[in-house]
Amino acid sequence: MATDGACQGNPGPTGWAWVGEDGQWAAGAIPQGTNNIGELTALLRGIRDNAHVRHLVVQADSMYAINTYVSWMDGHKRRGWRTSAKQPVKNVDILEGLIAARDARRAAGMPDVVLEHVKGHAGHRLNSWADERAVRAARHAAKGLEGSWESRAGHPAVDVTVAPPASAQDKPRRR
Repeated sequence: MATDGACQGNPGPTGWAWVGEDGQWAAGAIPQGTNNIGELTALLRGIRDNAHVRHLVVQADSMYAINTYVSWMDGHKRRGWRTSAKQPVKNVDILEGLIAARDARRAAGMPDVVLEHVKGHAGHRLNSWADERAVRAARHAAKGLEGSWESRAGHPAVDVTVAPPASAQDKPRRR
């Protein structure tokens, strides 16, 4: 699966999304957030929503999200939610969720999630779909709408064999 976040302004209305290679997806709108919140929320929801997938590979264009999951979150927790520079860590609630999701997989005897970096906006099909869904969610957030939508709850799956609609190209700036 691929994950992505989008933000209109930073901070501003935020969206997050994950899209699986089978076309299943979920996305959500957060009226006020940051791009990092969108990226981390997409990763968290992707892992939680696909907890049944034994060998879960997540492709993300955010090195921040990848580094947070792979390298930083456990150290932040050990230091009492402080960075190595002794500053308060942001988005602790999401990091606690990521640690819990990872630990639940381990407790169930499942392998750790594998994270792969993909270059964003470079024609990577799943990343393009995740971006399209996250941008759409950020647009909902800009209208004051908060919530999440998913294909497993009645919305149609996407056809990941084709590129997302061209309208995704007029997206809000992400950074």
